[in-house]
Amino acid sequence: MKVGVFTALLADLSLDQVIEKLKALDVDTVELGTGNYPGDPHCKLSMLENKTALKEFKAKLEDNGITISALSCHGEPLHPNAAIAKANQECSRKTILLAEKLGVPVVIDFSGCPGDSDKAKYPNWITCAWPPHFLDLLAWQWEKKVIPYWTKRTKFAADHGVKIALEMHPGFVVHNPETLLRLREACGPNLGCNYDPSHMFWQQIDAIKAIRILGDAIFHVHAKDNQIYDANLPKAGVLDTKKLSDERNRSWIYRTVGYGHDAGWWGEFISTLRMYGYDYVLSIEHEDCLMSPAEGLTKAVRFLQNLVIREKPGVAYWA
Repeated sequence: MKVGVFTALLADLSLDQVIEKLKALDVDTVELGTGNYPGDPHCKLSMLENKTALKEFKAKLEDNGITISALSCHGEPLHPNAAIAKANQECSRKTILLAEKLGVPVVIDFSGCPGDSDKAKYPNWITCAWPPHFLDLLAWQWEKKVIPYWTKRTKFAADHGVKIALEMHPGFVVHNPETLLRLREACGPNLGCNYDPSHMFWQQIDAIKAIRILGDAIFHVHAKDNQIYDANLPKAGVLDTKKLSDERNRSWIYRTVGYGHDAGWWGEFISTLRMYGYDYVLSIEHEDCLMSPAEGLTKAVRFLQNLVIREKPGVAYWA
């Protein structure tokens, strides 16, 4: 297992500057955004039509010993606004094609969320089972929108040697292990998840126990923490819609790893991932509004480098 970085947190730097900064931190693995949420400051989809740019990009990474763990195009491919959906879907399609050319095994996305009809303007995220028409709408979303789209997109990715890793996030139909596995059952094993424990914490899901539920459906992992504020939780609950920058009044905020859960917790998290077959990358994502990206990155790298399990066990006397 190794520590990587989602370079969106260094969006203000050029790719050369990113490489220089990461090498100084002894990090040689990156996750690159290609569009949607966030943009594509370091990895341009236009390289698909520019062989020279693609060759130069690959050479720059190889010459510096940098590998890519995943390409990310977190978007809203099921948005009821046709123009938004089309743009997000096209970004996804091109990202898969670029991943194939770069030899990157995983593309990360959001599942998205449909509206309440074909005439809707905005997504409609169902969060409870009553009144009964909520369940009717949820069934329509899954049967008419979610499963058909992702079945085709998963097959397209498989045809190009790439896996789809959906990041479970509230606001979208796939937001927890149950919904992820439901969609995986419909679409096949080439669809799994980008596992971000910070999204489990604020849903009150035990992020370590969830690894046991997800098993080999975990294709990629984000290293991001979350802190729950018990003083505010009774007032707003976990579905807190206040701005993330309103730290004093929110029920929870995203934190740099180690600032929401200690080394003991993260050590068990990493060990459980290993126990269930995950031996890939912990990609640091910074969304901590209490510290700068530069400080958050440095602290996260130092914290995780001491915890990652780098070597596989050899033959032991108990084997």
